[in-house]
Amino acid sequence: MTINLNIVVADPSVIIRSGIEVTLKRIQGVRFHIDEVSAIDTLYEFLKKRKPDILIINPALLGYASLSLLREECACPKLKCVALLYAVAERSLLNQYDEFITIYDSAEDIKNKLEKISIQEEEDKTEDDDELQTLSSREKEIVVCVVKGLTNREIAEQLYLSAHTVITHRRNIARKLQIHSASGLTVYAIVNKLVELGDIKK
Repeated sequence: MTINLNIVVADPSVIIRSGIEVTLKRIQGVRFHIDEVSAIDTLYEFLKKRKPDILIINPALLGYASLSLLREECACPKLKCVALLYAVAERSLLNQYDEFITIYDSAEDIKNKLEKISIQEEEDKTEDDDELQTLSSREKEIVVCVVKGLTNREIAEQLYLSAHTVITHRRNIARKLQIHSASGLTVYAIVNKLVELGDIKK
């Protein structure tokens, strides 16, 4: 299953914006819709109209404005914000961001960080659901893979994820369902019609 993410890249430099876009489009397993913004006044209007999933922004562009105020004024309360850094930044500056990336990060680094905040978003969406709806679609995919006998590495390859992300998903699945064994997940998957008996590895 391909993840779809709507992203706005906000930076005054066209070279940086274009470089981020090219890097994101090289990442497998994620389909990005990317828009570029070069000025703060344009950004506010853009966010109000587009309501993206993630904002990747140069903190200098934001100035002294707060991200909470930005989310409020643009009516994007669940907008995930990623700081785009050229150099080392003060930790206090980054506290209000969900994540940060640097211009030296590899495509794999960026993928892992975006997956991390996407996982958090999926958890937020399912937090108030009942048990049958607790798992996100990605987590259900991982349950099916576990039940079929795939290793973490095989799951990562099949779903275009990093092994670290698979482990994080499995930890979240265990926490949500309070199931800590493959046999327990098998029963859960059968009862909730995620798999057929014939799909289970003997």
